[in-house]
Amino acid sequence: MTKGRQSSAPGRKHNVKRLRLAAIGCGGRTYTYLSLAAQEPDHYEIVAAADPQPGRVERIRTLSGNPSFRAFRNDAEILAVDRLADIMVIGTQDSFHFEPCQRALEKGYDILLEKPIATSPEEVLALARLADRLGRRVLVCHILRYTPFYRKIKEILDSGIVGDIITLNAIESLGPWHQAHSYVRGHWAVTEKTSPMIVAKSCHDLDICSWLIGSPCKSVSSFGGLTHFTPQNAPLGAPARCTDGCPVGHTCNFNALLYATRERAWLSSVYDEEAGAPLEQIRAWLRTSPWGRCVYRCDNTAVDHQVACMRFANEVTATFTMTAFDAGRCIEIYGTRGFLTGRNERQTEGADILFIQHHTYNRTRWNVTSPVGGYAGHGGGDPGLIHALYEEMNKPDAADMASSIQRSVESHLMGFAMEASRLTGKTVDMADYVGRVSNELK
Repeated sequence: MTKGRQSSAPGRKHNVKRLRLAAIGCGGRTYTYLSLAAQEPDHYEIVAAADPQPGRVERIRTLSGNPSFRAFRNDAEILAVDRLADIMVIGTQDSFHFEPCQRALEKGYDILLEKPIATSPEEVLALARLADRLGRRVLVCHILRYTPFYRKIKEILDSGIVGDIITLNAIESLGPWHQAHSYVRGHWAVTEKTSPMIVAKSCHDLDICSWLIGSPCKSVSSFGGLTHFTPQNAPLGAPARCTDGCPVGHTCNFNALLYATRERAWLSSVYDEEAGAPLEQIRAWLRTSPWGRCVYRCDNTAVDHQVACMRFANEVTATFTMTAFDAGRCIEIYGTRGFLTGRNERQTEGADILFIQHHTYNRTRWNVTSPVGGYAGHGGGDPGLIHALYEEMNKPDAADMASSIQRSVESHLMGFAMEASRLTGKTVDMADYVGRVSNELK
């Protein structure tokens, strides 16, 4: 347990002692988590934050309502002083997860770590081993585990209604604009500078597959690529930037000028001055911003579709599909007593429906409602995560946390192995793959 934290014996109510939260990286994800934590003042106290952009830190200061709040310019500054909090929230970009997390663990912090854990399989294993060696807790933000939708599925499977799982099929549809915003124009566009799409975005879904099936993954294979968002598909006469006067701009679904109208909600995640900004200010920003580029004339290498096959130790087989060309998540689970299917909608809250078609020809339906708060597309996972964080961090065994780093390692390594399979065209044996990664750490 973290020094200074009160705990209780299993089965007894915790002595209420607030967990102090600090943060490194104050972008959208950190702000979402801390805004939800601020709504639970009996459990959390926000004490410090670090970010190179002072305005972002000031937003956290205001959110905290804490007169003793401390602001820092970067991770080096906040980690140079004595430990300020029980939990350090790491919300930096993917390629800056490893070092701040490593140093925060060594400083004595437990960690709430935005996914992915790191951008290479070696770094993922290294952080897990460091947390074990130091006795620290790392909770990975696999928010799908904390949604009512997937928790209901887990409850149904554990009840035995579906019988033994034979096959699972899952689909993650990012949505065309999300793909363009994040993986064509945005922070995750160039795989070589961050992590593969199937890790950066879909480690959530691989974690869900692993969790629901409940058995180690034995082998994976994968296929996919970048097909649509390429120069070959650029409309005739399309300029490098949408602000340069595109001849088809009025009909293009990816026109960057839509950030000022239909897609304005996305703008706040990358443009700190978005609130109240007039159209001309947004246009001026788009003239030089990466988000003003034509989606067919970017430097992106991230795939826009990928499919993976998995074989688990209990002989369950599974497929996972990631596609840019729809929005939402779907799941099908084929069991010895029934067939479960459900769709987790990205665009609405409270619209999730689950069906079981029993082999007796009876049908059962569940309407799953999601709590309001956080990003709507996460189906209540953001408030679910923060609400659970207090109890998770107080569990007697760190490895028992729902999305502990110990549990999250497998889904990450599955993702990296799938990318290796996609690039080589070969099936990857997970034991061999993990062995090779482990040898790199020696």
